[in-house]
Amino acid sequence: MIKINIEQFIKARKAMGLSQIELAEGICTQATLSRFENNGQVPNLKILIKLCNRLHLSLDELFPKVGISYSETVEKMNKAEFFLITSKYEKAQALIKSISIDSIEDLNLVLRYHYLNGFIMIFQSYSVTDILFTFDQVLLEEETKESHIFRLLAYTGIGMVYTREDDLEKAEFYFNKVLEKIYNYPAKNMEDTWRVLNIVFQCGVFYSKIHELEISDALLNYAVSICSDNHVTYYLARAAIQLAKNAIIKHESKQKILELIYDARAYSKINKNEIALKELAQLEQGVLERS
Repeated sequence: MIKINIEQFIKARKAMGLSQIELAEGICTQATLSRFENNGQVPNLKILIKLCNRLHLSLDELFPKVGISYSETVEKMNKAEFFLITSKYEKAQALIKSISIDSIEDLNLVLRYHYLNGFIMIFQSYSVTDILFTFDQVLLEEETKESHIFRLLAYTGIGMVYTREDDLEKAEFYFNKVLEKIYNYPAKNMEDTWRVLNIVFQCGVFYSKIHELEISDALLNYAVSICSDNHVTYYLARAAIQLAKNAIIKHESKQKILELIYDARAYSKINKNEIALKELAQLEQGVLERS
C-alpha cells in the first residue's frame, strides 16, 4: 500500500485557516475527514480530489516521490526480468542492485524482487545458503492468488540450486512440487508468460539431467507451444537446444538432431543470442563428427 502524506494535507488545511468542518462542507462529512486525518482511512478518490482542490493541493503532493519511485522500480524490474530471460545476467544484477528493497511497500513487488534476485544469484554462482535465504523471503510470506507464481518460481530456483550442487533427490522434490501446479496456472500478462516459460524450461532441463527424457521432451515441447501461442521467441532457442541435447542422449538419428539444431539456430539469430549460437556450433560439430 502506498502511503499518503497526511501531514502535508493537514499542514495545507491549517495554512488556509480551515477547520475540518469548513473543509468538509459540501464534500463529505466531518467524520470522514477526521478518519482520514487522524486514522489514515483514505476516502474515495472523488472526495480526496475535491478536498485537495479546495486546498489547492495536487495529488502529487500527497504522494511525495512515491509515484516516481514506484514507476522507476517497476521499470527496473521489467528490464531485469527481460535481461534474465535473455541470459544477460550481469545487466540484470546491476538493475536489481540499484533497487532499494526497503522502499518497496507493495508485497507483490517485494516478492518479484526476491525471485529475480534469487535467479540472478544462481547464474552468478552465489553460495547455496545465500540463494536459499533469498527464496525463503518469498516462501515465508502468506500465500495469496497474486503471490502463487512467485512461490512456484522460488521452488524452481531451489530445485535449480540443488541441481547445481548435484543433490538431485532434493532438487526433484522441489521440481515435483512445481509440476503439480504449473500446468493449471492462468497467465494474465506477458510477464506471467515469461515466468511460466522459465519454470517449464528449467523443469525440462532438470528431467533431462536425471534421464527422464520423456518428461523432459514433453515439458520442452510445451514450452515451444507456449512460445508459439504467445509470439514469444526468447525461450524457443533454449528449448530447441535442450531438445537437441535430449535427442543426442537418446541416440536419435543425425538428421533429427541436426534439424533441432538448425531450428534453434534460427531462433537464436532472431534474438541475437551469441551464447546460444556458440553452443549450437559446438553441438553441430559434435554431431557431424559422429560416425
